[in-house]
Amino acid sequence: MLEEEAERLNRIEAELQGRVVGQNEAVQKVSDAVKRSRAGISDPNRPIASFMFLGPTGVGKTELTKALAGFMFDDEKALIRVDMSEYMEKHSVSKIIGAPPGYVGHEEGGALTELVRHRPYAVLLFDEIEKAHPEVFNILLQVLDAGTLTDAKGRKVNFRNTIIIMTSNVGAQYIDKMEQLGFATRGVGAEADYVMAKEKVEQSLKDSFRPEFLNRIDEIIIFNILSPDAVKEIVGIQVKEVVERLAGKDITLAINPAVYGYLAKEGYNPHYGARPLRRLIQDKILTKVASLMVSRGVLSGGTITVDVSSKNATPAGGQEFTFDVKKGGKRMTKAVASGILQEVAR
Repeated sequence: MLEEEAERLNRIEAELQGRVVGQNEAVQKVSDAVKRSRAGISDPNRPIASFMFLGPTGVGKTELTKALAGFMFDDEKALIRVDMSEYMEKHSVSKIIGAPPGYVGHEEGGALTELVRHRPYAVLLFDEIEKAHPEVFNILLQVLDAGTLTDAKGRKVNFRNTIIIMTSNVGAQYIDKMEQLGFATRGVGAEADYVMAKEKVEQSLKDSFRPEFLNRIDEIIIFNILSPDAVKEIVGIQVKEVVERLAGKDITLAINPAVYGYLAKEGYNPHYGARPLRRLIQDKILTKVASLMVSRGVLSGGTITVDVSSKNATPAGGQEFTFDVKKGGKRMTKAVASGILQEVAR
């Protein structure tokens, strides 16, 4: 291993934790598996690493997958997502490796094998793996065990430079129980119930998947419910992104502490995790900022201070955001105004 790569791998945990909040155990397991492979002490004939991610929605599974693709391959687009609900039938195998000679589509090759053949350094995300047909599992077993797959044209496709991540809804009823318990309301009894629910998820896996399949996966990781402190940290990360984007347009966005508290409370849902947060920031802050910029209410060099005020409460009892604007002195170009509108539309 080159010294430069060793130094880079030493940063993997810190870099992933900078993106994925409240999932230290998951980050640790992913980092350790990658280090074992790159140090040359894992089987070189298998993929770099393989994981199964379980847990509630919106707690960081997708974010960790993207962050890992970005760290390992310097490009978050080095992520190939496969929806396994499209592989429920026996003939779905031909979608993966291609149709046999003489059948329609033979010349096109397999969807998965062609993607990996053209992009051999990538993270492969198999979503809802439990929906795949047993014949498809046999194909995946070959990938996990030998790190290669032979397509319908007889070409051997190398998967040894990929990272395999699978998600599953197996044990969803127990994951729902974990969501209900959460971290915010957990006492001693609830803590024990949470651990029991987690154990039942693990048992559900054993009941649903063959042992030879589970044994070929490097790590099975159950993601945690987000704690209140973790949600606040996620708010800080997402608000920082907005502040930095506006700073690039020479506009200062100042956020008062009360805003962080409001976003943490209203942007987290026990069922959807932190997914609603980005939309809340868009609706409460970005839309107003875009309106100010396009209407020339704020110019380059200006400052927008955001706060919440109970004086302007909504009929439902919620708090309204207030915007104190120092206009600034430079006029905005059409290109900058267009850029802001695109940011809001993302």
